[in-house]
Amino acid sequence: MTSLPAGRPAPSAPAVHAPAAPLVARTVPLDAALAADLLAVLPAGGPTDACSWVRRGEGLVGWGRAASHVAVGPDRFGELERWWSGLVDGAVVRDEVDLPGTGPVAFGSVAYAAGSAEGGTLVVPEVVVGRRGDVAWLTTMSAGAAVPGAAEVAPQPAPPRPVDVAFSDGALSPADWSAAVATAVARITAGELDKVVLARDLGVTTRSPLDVRWLMHRLAERYDTTWVFAVDGLVGATPELLVRREKGLVTSRVLAGTIRPTGDDAHDLALAASLARSSKDLEEHEYAVRSVADALAPHCSSMNVPEAPFVLHLSNVMHLATDVAGVLVDDTSSLTLAASLHPSAAVCGTPRLVADDVITELEHMDRGRYAGPVGWIDAAGDGEWGIALRCGAVDRDDASRMRLFAGCGIVAGSDPDDELAESSAKLVPMRDALTADAP
Repeated sequence: MTSLPAGRPAPSAPAVHAPAAPLVARTVPLDAALAADLLAVLPAGGPTDACSWVRRGEGLVGWGRAASHVAVGPDRFGELERWWSGLVDGAVVRDEVDLPGTGPVAFGSVAYAAGSAEGGTLVVPEVVVGRRGDVAWLTTMSAGAAVPGAAEVAPQPAPPRPVDVAFSDGALSPADWSAAVATAVARITAGELDKVVLARDLGVTTRSPLDVRWLMHRLAERYDTTWVFAVDGLVGATPELLVRREKGLVTSRVLAGTIRPTGDDAHDLALAASLARSSKDLEEHEYAVRSVADALAPHCSSMNVPEAPFVLHLSNVMHLATDVAGVLVDDTSSLTLAASLHPSAAVCGTPRLVADDVITELEHMDRGRYAGPVGWIDAAGDGEWGIALRCGAVDRDDASRMRLFAGCGIVAGSDPDDELAESSAKLVPMRDALTADAP
């Protein structure tokens, strides 16, 4: 692979892990009023220019590209880790804020499958604006010897609304995908595996190139409990925190088991109670929690794994959720922790290798970076990585096209029609974001 100030190298490029010039990063305090709406300060640019990791007004946004790296194949996580370590080890840093997410920062997303041509990417923006509580900061970065100059931070004009949005079937029609679910259920009933997560995609076309900032604004408005992310053309709002590493504490939020709300508060409370008692959903959730706890255990002590999940309420679905926590006992970075957790049972299945084979056989598509880790890492190795769910990927060759993704956990009690309806509910956030009226 190759490191470039901008762009995306071809998969056949030779491996290079050190930039030609050192990374220079400067972080200074910023008036919190200027970062009151992080997404609003993102300037216009191409579909791969904006970076975001924002939840309830806090997090990080970035633009420009000081450096980037792409890795493909089974060692994509390791190669990205080595590249990042080499970059920050030689960096010149002035950090006047000293919080997780200040100093050198890279945004990243990694393909679900080792064989995907999408691979994994780390992007180091030229400008990063962050906010945590009442503290805000500005980081400027460059791959050169000089300290980066100051950047202007100000609200930008509203991004344009997508025009003439049209949806089309992806790799499988709804009927064919339901048939794939039925096949998976038969395999599970026969004892070949316990659970498999099957995903489907949806094609999107628009009249003109998409401005991903429009999607990010609409997602943040409607799904404020999720992390709104954008990295190299992958954009979405994930409710699932794969791993957070912060000053020695590791946490992970596991979601598995889903039910659709009706909008009637009393009825939805009853539905939430039924979800919490559902043997099918509890079984699916248990598999996912166990896979995360087992992956984190070698790196952690004093782990806390709650005995029972809680119900997480989102506007379009309700999930069974469990927050797993532990104390880090080594210097494993957040990216490497994410690699150890991927793929969890929440996006793959159990046993993992068998489920992965079933996914390859039945989905008939490359997931790309859908269902892979997405998030950020700083020079200390702290960071937050979610699972790229409720998302879409803009076509790099034609920014007026994108693919949306959604998946469902299939176990012995799954009904194909119900799973199709659930997958449609999970596509709603991105569909609505594309077709929403201007606020």
